[in-house]
Amino acid sequence: MNRSYLIILFIFQFFLPVLILSQTVNNEDNIKIFNDGYRKHAMINNGKPELGKKLFAGNRALCSQCHTVDGSNNLAGPDLSAAGDKFSRADLIFSVINPSANIMTGFSLLTVTTKDNEVFSGTVKESSETKLVIAGAGNVRHQIPKEKIKKQLTSELSMMPPNLHLSLTKDEFTNLIAYLESLKSKDSMNLNKNGSPLEIKKLERPISTEIFFGKNIDLEKPVWFGEHPSLPDIFLVLEKSRARISLIKKSPAGKETKNTFVELRKEVYVTNDEGLLGLAFHPDFTKNRKYYFMHEVKDGTRRGMVVGEREANKDLIIDSGKPTRKILDFDVATQFHHGGCLEFGPDGYLYVGVGDGGPQEDPHGHAQNLKSFSGKILRIDVNSSNDSMLYKIPNDNPFINHPKLKVHHEIFAYGFRQPWRFSFDSKNGDLWVGDVGQNRFEEISIVRSGENHGWNVFEGFELFSTEYMQKKKEIQYTLPVVSFHRKHGVSITGGYVLNSHPDHHKSFNGVYICADYQSKRIWGIKHKDRKLNMIREIGVSPDRVVSFGRDSRGGVYTVGYDRGNIYKLNFKETIFK
Repeated sequence: MNRSYLIILFIFQFFLPVLILSQTVNNEDNIKIFNDGYRKHAMINNGKPELGKKLFAGNRALCSQCHTVDGSNNLAGPDLSAAGDKFSRADLIFSVINPSANIMTGFSLLTVTTKDNEVFSGTVKESSETKLVIAGAGNVRHQIPKEKIKKQLTSELSMMPPNLHLSLTKDEFTNLIAYLESLKSKDSMNLNKNGSPLEIKKLERPISTEIFFGKNIDLEKPVWFGEHPSLPDIFLVLEKSRARISLIKKSPAGKETKNTFVELRKEVYVTNDEGLLGLAFHPDFTKNRKYYFMHEVKDGTRRGMVVGEREANKDLIIDSGKPTRKILDFDVATQFHHGGCLEFGPDGYLYVGVGDGGPQEDPHGHAQNLKSFSGKILRIDVNSSNDSMLYKIPNDNPFINHPKLKVHHEIFAYGFRQPWRFSFDSKNGDLWVGDVGQNRFEEISIVRSGENHGWNVFEGFELFSTEYMQKKKEIQYTLPVVSFHRKHGVSITGGYVLNSHPDHHKSFNGVYICADYQSKRIWGIKHKDRKLNMIREIGVSPDRVVSFGRDSRGGVYTVGYDRGNIYKLNFKETIFK
């Protein structure tokens, strides 16, 4: 039986009932009416998890064709063993009804065309220098030699077909949601209870949020926001999918305006997971007009990351138009976990955050490999250059005198999964890093030169794998300040340490602010000697928090990814205790 026949059989066996039903709801208005009915029914009725479990495992809902619930994560879709910890009932309903709206990082549909014109589709399970392994529905695996790949295309559509829920009754759909909601991870008895709290107390009076930008301007998937380094009350925003940096400001009457600072669409590779990711202005921007950005590139089958340098014009309100200078350009394994944060440290050097490059679980140990940029914080001197590079490596970088050949001397620290956002404490220079977890924990760490922060040997305080554990006694793993259970959050967004500010209650001085992208919870953290001293849930954002921003006066903002709003946080009426 050939592969084409199997695919046709699969479609007719499983998708035909849905296709027939879809003919009766063949326009957007009717589908919306049907979906609203399912959503409302599941929100007001509890459902029966035991019946939902049978639907999950059966052939009508098709869930078990792509999803595991035992933590193994060996099928095409994400493991759902802690779905009830990760998502609210409303989020679960939305994700089932709209499977392509919020595709989990690492599970975008990849279509591969070979030089023999064979076409394979699925999610990436393994990627090495020699082969690519993707998994399709029903865990059909395709192992494709890299040398035979002609083209790869990442879709913004989920593998899960739309309107699949319409093959169920409203009661059945509600039962399925109830089962997903019941899936929660078990707490380990070996957890560091101080650094990985089982419960997080909420402030009696949470912080408030207000829309600062977004009422009059359109922002699509913003991922970075901050005040212009030289022009007060003028801000910049980075839109990932538009590959654009814009200047935004308000009139005295509150009217918002938006003007393009630079358009980089010709340089940036954009898909669901990829695009323009990070921005940093040179500390002497007013004089040298230099700024830096980080983004994905793709050339045929080659994927890479670029840190580019450009110049603003003389009035600093638009790009000069001069070509980009590629400061860094290196390969990555897959289309996700690329990091993307850029920050200048108090030492004047540029710090670059790079994720492990995937696939899930870092099966090739990129984060522990000093010959790879992946899973690292890099540190480079962009004020100098040599014959072969547009930068120099600081003389005090930790691995510059490493005995092994081909070790990347740019590495400042390693053992990270996805250091999406990090920042420096303006008072003492501490580097705070938010590292997105795999299955169970999110991490916040204070990072210092030469440290190994454990991934993929450790996740949070717990052992994850021994495959790449280093046997040498001198190798030490640095534990995080705090790790968050899945019931608290599923994708950490690092923020800032608050210092004295007229709009902040003094109790917030020295408190580190961070958030969870999915749950929208915002936390405040105090530490002593890099050990958790106090943690509180200080509020909830109106939108998923993809990044934080600051102004020149110390005001703090969150970047709302879905609605495209920038929210200002108000700490004045709140006490951190």
